[in-house]
Amino acid sequence: MITTPLARGLWGVLATPFTGTEFAVDTESLRREVQLYTRIPAAGVVVLGVFGEGAALDTAEQAVAVQTVAEEAGGTPLVVGLSARTTNVAIEQARTAIGAAGGNLAGLMVQVNTPNAETLSAHLHAIHQATGAGIVLQDYPAASGVKISTAQVLATVAQCPFIVAVKSEAPPTAAAIAQLTRATGVPVFGGLGGVGLIDELAAGAAGAMTGFSHPEALQLAITAHADGGFRAAREVFAPWLPLANFEGQPGIGLALRKEILKRRGIIAEALVRPPAPTLPQELADMIDAHLDAVKELF
Repeated sequence: MITTPLARGLWGVLATPFTGTEFAVDTESLRREVQLYTRIPAAGVVVLGVFGEGAALDTAEQAVAVQTVAEEAGGTPLVVGLSARTTNVAIEQARTAIGAAGGNLAGLMVQVNTPNAETLSAHLHAIHQATGAGIVLQDYPAASGVKISTAQVLATVAQCPFIVAVKSEAPPTAAAIAQLTRATGVPVFGGLGGVGLIDELAAGAAGAMTGFSHPEALQLAITAHADGGFRAAREVFAPWLPLANFEGQPGIGLALRKEILKRRGIIAEALVRPPAPTLPQELADMIDAHLDAVKELF
């Protein structure tokens, strides 16, 4: 398998829709979500990311989700997230992903599992050697519980030539991205729902690898930055920041995003798998005001 750096632009992280009392994977809603990104068009899509609830899916469900996305995405490249942070389980998940993704797999997204570059590099080498796949290194301490220095991330990248991108989500993200992009040619992407997108692009980010209920707005900002720099991107994205901030609230951000995707007609039900927290009614009551504020922006 050839490992190629990820293309610049928007890589959309897909939520995994569920249906019914058994919380079955809703493949029809998942297909509509993929269509949302391919219409933009996004540079690629990410399935089984942290906000894709990959850790809540069993092996068979992971395969179904990846296969569904691969089929619907057509020629759009695909990154598959691995929720496991131990090597043997991550390799098992990776083999499932590769079997389901087919020929448009662009990389496997692997979370930082240790602050030590030597140990992390050994983990990534084992996954790559078992699969041949390129690796997207995800530094997301809010999900992994692991804090790693920028120097150790760079040391890991230097030891792993098969790393095709770094996803940098350790606040302050713009500072970390600036340090990374000064020191490596590997593309670095921001995340966190796009809340820091303007500063991350100014810091040298290759784009955004994240989910948002209105990913069209992320694409508008990325395009504006490429054409006109910080000021143009800020002008385009500023009206969307209240919604991005609202949707990015810790703990219930996924429930909010799914509810908004439901109201957009993209997914049929806004279910999150227990024990993920459900949407408080007080916040649900605020959604219409946020949507009314952006409905004229496209």
